[in-house]
Amino acid sequence: MALRVDGSRKPVQVTVTGAAGQIGYSLVFRIASGQMLGYDQPIVLRLLEIEPAMKALEGVAMELDDCAFPLLSDIILTSKAEKAFEDASWALLVGSVPRKAGMERGDLLSINGGIFAPQGKAIQDKAAADVRILVVGNPCNTNCLIARSNAPDIPANRWFAMMRLDENRARTQLARKAKMPVSTVSNVAIWGNHSATQYPDARNARIVGLPAFEMIKDHHWLKGDFINSIQKRGAAVLEARGLSSAASAANAVIDSVNSIWTPTAWGDWTSLAVVSKGEYGIPEGLQFGFPVATTTGLEWNVVEGLEHDDDAKKRIKATTDELIQERDLVKAANLLPA
Repeated sequence: MALRVDGSRKPVQVTVTGAAGQIGYSLVFRIASGQMLGYDQPIVLRLLEIEPAMKALEGVAMELDDCAFPLLSDIILTSKAEKAFEDASWALLVGSVPRKAGMERGDLLSINGGIFAPQGKAIQDKAAADVRILVVGNPCNTNCLIARSNAPDIPANRWFAMMRLDENRARTQLARKAKMPVSTVSNVAIWGNHSATQYPDARNARIVGLPAFEMIKDHHWLKGDFINSIQKRGAAVLEARGLSSAASAANAVIDSVNSIWTPTAWGDWTSLAVVSKGEYGIPEGLQFGFPVATTTGLEWNVVEGLEHDDDAKKRIKATTDELIQERDLVKAANLLPA
């Protein structure tokens, strides 16, 4: 696609944390090329890393320079959150501590809380008035809750945690099973937590405009192996390549941001973890994966009125209970302000 750079447009400040990591490295070049905010929008990349990774980050910046991206106005490298989020209109919180062998989930949440609580405060203090935040680093739903809770002056509807990787995985599996192009799959919702408890919803999905359960006759697969494969796909990638998902996660970041600032196609939705207002009986305040539709002006709403059978209700309750447990763990660790 040809670039159309309007020199009169003010560059948008985009912050990426963990920018020298696997996902960050796969992501920043796509942002700089225009794939995230449009091919006529100049940007400034503000790249945050921990001090030991700054040398690697310098190498990333060299490669960005060597690509000669017309849209890339400047690159800011820093290990200080306050500088990284200065005037940021988009904050992509990618960096987090991965779970290691023998580590309890509560330990992981506590460690990452030490990252995301200060970042939330820095975003509130330094980011632009129109900032939107997408949390990618896992456990992303609760990391988003921590950061959001530490930035109470930023509207809750500006905070998102990424469910799009799961949606993309589900769309591909449905397309393959139906022997149809992935472009024909729509209305795929991922409910709940970005974890092994998530509920990939084939009941409400559509293929060439028809219900997935009509297009795919193997209902046993739809109600079993399909769900299990999406829930465990991250672990399968890790086992196969010895490293966690990176390029596909970066792709899902691009898709997520596009789905936030671009109006959703009529009748469709995308999957994002947004703050619950009690929709579908989910406790208020949880950062919960819902089907979301975006309208003009960056406004969005949870798509309501979808029906769930008893199995779906059971699965949604399980993922809700896990998110409640995570919330209670970080609350007990004093990571959520009173």
